[in-house]
Amino acid sequence: MTRKYLVTGGAGFIGSNFVRHVLDNEPEAEVTNLDLLTYAGVKTTVDELDAHTGHRFVLGDIRDADLVGSLMEGIDVVVHFAAESHVDRSITGPTVFLDTNVVGTGVLLDAAARNRIPRFIHVSTDEVYGSVADGFAPETALLDPSSPYSASKAGSDLIALSYRVTFDYPVIVTRCTNNYGPYQFPEKVIPLFVTNLLDGHKVPVYGTGSNERDWLYVEDHCSALRMLVDTGTPGEIYNIGANAQMSNIDLTRRLLEIMGKDETSIEYVEDRKGHDLRYAVDSSKIRALGWAPAHSFEDRLADTVAWYRSRDDWWRPLKQAVS
Repeated sequence: MTRKYLVTGGAGFIGSNFVRHVLDNEPEAEVTNLDLLTYAGVKTTVDELDAHTGHRFVLGDIRDADLVGSLMEGIDVVVHFAAESHVDRSITGPTVFLDTNVVGTGVLLDAAARNRIPRFIHVSTDEVYGSVADGFAPETALLDPSSPYSASKAGSDLIALSYRVTFDYPVIVTRCTNNYGPYQFPEKVIPLFVTNLLDGHKVPVYGTGSNERDWLYVEDHCSALRMLVDTGTPGEIYNIGANAQMSNIDLTRRLLEIMGKDETSIEYVEDRKGHDLRYAVDSSKIRALGWAPAHSFEDRLADTVAWYRSRDDWWRPLKQAVS
């Protein structure tokens, strides 16, 4: 059977990796990729995806109800990545985050429910739980977002879940930890640090670097999402984590070691407003379905650094455009 996907935000980091993962593992699949190509949506990435015959790119806005409705015909699965996603940008300009992440999600859900699309995967973030002092947040944990970004994602999660209750629509919500890997926009911490070091610049570490994150390789995230298309229970929330927690300063030191640099390359900067200390999720629910990360952090971090070393053609124009 040829499965037809509508993927939103498929020119961005996780979305483009998911499109590539689907087309590599389902050769007969057809993927419609809807993206507005804002700053983090990369046309070069889209051009690479176009090498797959099953890929069709549509330039457009998830808030455009007419366009979104027209793309639903014949679709089997909607996987919704499109979002404004950088915490720092949400602090300096929150309105677009509320508009895209909340209103845009509502437009998509309305169109998908009216067209009775058989499956809708809403991709969210562990940041909706806020800082987790100890242990691991289960899917039932209180939502306690700290930034306009995470608050907008929490709102979109609740809208998605309401469609299951009110309209009996088969939506699934996922909440993943920090992703890393190829094709990540170079304002995010790993590609920012790698590309800064490649250019001989320092890396900016917030505060003392004690904030802790769980690092999930993007391919492992994609495999989890694709599995949920087939085996996830409608109306459920699934945390997706690697249990690879480490402090930002430890991550920085690992990158310095891989790149042959020392701690003179670190520049400690004023901490971010509302900076959550620790994220950690309990992903036992999805692991019970048979998923587990297939890649070690040590191996894939080195591979990720190697990718950015070799793809100056991809990241340098993006850094120049936002500098």
